[in-house]
Amino acid sequence: MDTSSILNAIFRLIPPSWLATATALASFIIAGCALALRFWKPPAKNSHWAIVYRVVSALAQARGWNASAYQPDRKAIMIPVSTDRSEVAENLGLKVDETRP
Repeated sequence: MDTSSILNAIFRLIPPSWLATATALASFIIAGCALALRFWKPPAKNSHWAIVYRVVSALAQARGWNASAYQPDRKAIMIPVSTDRSEVAENLGLKVDETRP
């Protein structure tokens, strides 16, 4: 059996109203976390709230391209667009794919 047929079998066992409620609840949590991140100043790196901030950030889908420039354990660096990424990555001791323009 492939994964999609297993998921279909599981979803057939769950009443549609429960799936709708779960979808609405998940959407509410994601939207609430996104709203919280909009107004929450990132905590210090060694703060106990840093872990909570990371969880809320992950739930808000604020990872990757949508991540806030100010993270508890990251530093935002402003560089010109014309700068070569490989040169900057080398100076920072990072791999080129770990940098984002």
